[in-house]
Amino acid sequence: MTAADASYAFIDDARARRNVWVLAIAQALYGSSSIIIFTLGALTGQLLSENKALATMPITAYVIGAALATYPASLYMHKVGRRLGFITGAGMSMLGTGLAIVSIWQGSFPLFCIAMLLAGQYQGFSQYYRFAAADTASEAFRPKAISRVLVGGLIAAFVGPQIAIYTKDLLAPLTFAGAFAAAMGLSVISMMVLAFVDIPKPVAAHHDAAPRPLSRIVLRPHFIVAVFCAMTSYAIMNLVMTATPLAMIACGFTVTDTAYIIQWHVVAMYAPGFITGYLITGFGVRKIVALGLVLLAGCGIVALTGVDLGRFWLALVLLGVGWNFAFVGATTMVTQCYRPEEKAQVQGLNDFLVFGSVAMASLTSGILFQMSGWDSVNLIIFPFVLMALGLIVWLTFYERSRDNMADLSA
Repeated sequence: MTAADASYAFIDDARARRNVWVLAIAQALYGSSSIIIFTLGALTGQLLSENKALATMPITAYVIGAALATYPASLYMHKVGRRLGFITGAGMSMLGTGLAIVSIWQGSFPLFCIAMLLAGQYQGFSQYYRFAAADTASEAFRPKAISRVLVGGLIAAFVGPQIAIYTKDLLAPLTFAGAFAAAMGLSVISMMVLAFVDIPKPVAAHHDAAPRPLSRIVLRPHFIVAVFCAMTSYAIMNLVMTATPLAMIACGFTVTDTAYIIQWHVVAMYAPGFITGYLITGFGVRKIVALGLVLLAGCGIVALTGVDLGRFWLALVLLGVGWNFAFVGATTMVTQCYRPEEKAQVQGLNDFLVFGSVAMASLTSGILFQMSGWDSVNLIIFPFVLMALGLIVWLTFYERSRDNMADLSA
């Protein structure tokens, strides 16, 4: 057991495995609700807004809601525990999706954006499922626990798009309102599932141990590189995924075609979760993050070669797999940066930065698409991927240089 493990009084892989099952189911429910929103949110915005350049504003509001919730959610759960915190997040989704139905009924674009802002709180809380999976896990099991929770999204990949397709006209003539009613139902089920989360609060091994200043942690090169890679991978994924429904409809494809592409994108996001933890253990976390970034660049290359259904499919599959490798890897890197008593602040700051970048990407996505088209959305991928890869290389050489200096001084 490492020093980090010893700081917890409740390291228990058997308990961690049970929590992984609960959190994976919760991830499936959250993921299904999120897919409904990402599939129909921009299209609903396009229907309700007179300015079509603002079509992705509801998705941006959803991501902003997540960004605003991330840091307070971490501190809140540090006080009340994971179970109540996660239930609170699902409750916010219930309120937000209910308000979305009202906004469609009233034909109000601003109210729909507010509804998505509320629903986004769910994402802000649910992003801690992956960290919660690691709370009671040993150091060896943590990468596997994180990746297995994300496998719950694989179920969502098949369930979410089908719900969107079969419920979008359920409350006709209120276009898409039925799908948001279904998302509200998923939130209620999620609240019941999350009641089974069993994660005690961490207890420091030494009661006089005090967390280090946050500035000391976040200025470490390892943390900077981990967070930048997490921000880059999630922002790129959101940028392209948000614009995809608009691009496909503009190219003459149907809502069903769009749901099909999003479905396979989400499959690609979460299916690698069966092996990502093992790959990280076997090859090293930085190599897997770098592979994910290269696959994200591959998405951009494929998307720039054409706009037929096959290329949309391949680009979004590469986008999903690339996100999984890069984001799970970056999350694992972040968990190596803090002590148990520091996790609330560090995790909160990490996810605030990640979802702040995602919010910017979401807003930029709609503006780029309306002003410059689908190609511009994909071209912006490359400079950020190159910067992230450059930082990984720099960190590797930095640490080797530091180790060499330590050897010489010894």
